[in-house]
Amino acid sequence: MPDTTDERPYHHGRLRAALLDAAERRMREQGADQLSLRDLAREIGVSHAAPRRHFPDRQALLDALAEDGFTRLDTVLRTALTGADKDFPSRVRATMTAYAHFATENAALLELMYAGKHRPGGTRIVKAAEAPFELMNELLVEGQAQGALQPGALDRIGIILLATLQGIAAIINGNIVERELLDDLVDTAIDQFLRGARPLP
Repeated sequence: MPDTTDERPYHHGRLRAALLDAAERRMREQGADQLSLRDLAREIGVSHAAPRRHFPDRQALLDALAEDGFTRLDTVLRTALTGADKDFPSRVRATMTAYAHFATENAALLELMYAGKHRPGGTRIVKAAEAPFELMNELLVEGQAQGALQPGALDRIGIILLATLQGIAAIINGNIVERELLDDLVDTAIDQFLRGARPLP
């Protein structure tokens, strides 16, 4: 029987997007280690050489996934912030709840995003990460300006908040607690954060 692999079309109208969609789906199901450009090409019905038009190797695909992930996270956070009430507690609660949902709905992708951000050569990923982290930083500046947060180094305040959210996401993703508890856990964490980080009387 002849090998039909070479009969697959080389061109695809949305090849890059289709590859990223298929790669993220496989990563969610099997992990990043199982990603293969050849397998993805077979899945979306193009020749095994076609993906190299956009991704010269597997690492380039992973980097593109991570970069795209930070862009999506930025959109999610900005959408949540736009829809929030004007007071600082409502704005920080809406934004951090959106982050927690992203982290639990895209666990494998988020892990890849943070790993890629710290990988040598991941400059495009670092650049993509600037927007969502700058948004969160600006939110904390807003809280300090309104007197809702104590003055001081923003990185320390931000790290504590992010670590708390990551911890909640980890226990949800690890099936340690039920996913239905996510919003309540985030609400409690934000309440405690706001009480603990407000200026001393």
